[in-house]
Amino acid sequence: MAVIHHTSLKPTKLELLTAWLPTRPWYQGGGGVPELAKAGGFRLDDPQGEVGIEFMAVADVSGVRPAAYLVPLTYRGAPLDGAEHALVGTMEHGVLGRRWAYDGCHDPVLLAQLAALIEGRVQAQDQNVTDTVDREVSRAFNGDVLPRFSTAVDDHEGTELKAAEGLVLRLQRVLGPADVPEGAIGHVAGAWTLPDGVREHGLFAVLTR
Repeated sequence: MAVIHHTSLKPTKLELLTAWLPTRPWYQGGGGVPELAKAGGFRLDDPQGEVGIEFMAVADVSGVRPAAYLVPLTYRGAPLDGAEHALVGTMEHGVLGRRWAYDGCHDPVLLAQLAALIEGRVQAQDQNVTDTVDREVSRAFNGDVLPRFSTAVDDHEGTELKAAEGLVLRLQRVLGPADVPEGAIGHVAGAWTLPDGVREHGLFAVLTR
């Protein structure tokens, strides 16, 4: 069980993402500086208790219309070997000291726990409260065991993770209301809140073959 520390972060997560998001091909804010607000998300537990895992939803109000993004992040107490390209930035945590924040799509711990969530072996945890299940996150899977995912590739709308047996897990980086597509064999869905208070529900990830 991950313990959530309510303490200081320098820089904050939103400050890190303000610099990082415009470098992503799926960011839709144009050439301006993002104006970010926390919109929701959930956490997963690392069975070893070493890596923080968070699926953060953020809203950007810098454009004509607010946009919401899903940013899976991992937080580590030391650099992840071979993942320099996935580093979002470093933070000083008021309790844990220096933390390395990574795009979780390139972190094997997050990928393993995301597969466990889809299979129903673990439950999504509240983003802000320790040892509390997030009841707004739902999942489904028409299968038994998922193979290991690898090779995260970004495009203009999301990130695709491929696995054996022709399976593709697509993370919906740009969030919006959506139904489960025909032919999907698994998914994760949840909710987020836009800056004007509107609560939206949609897909976070879709598994297809």
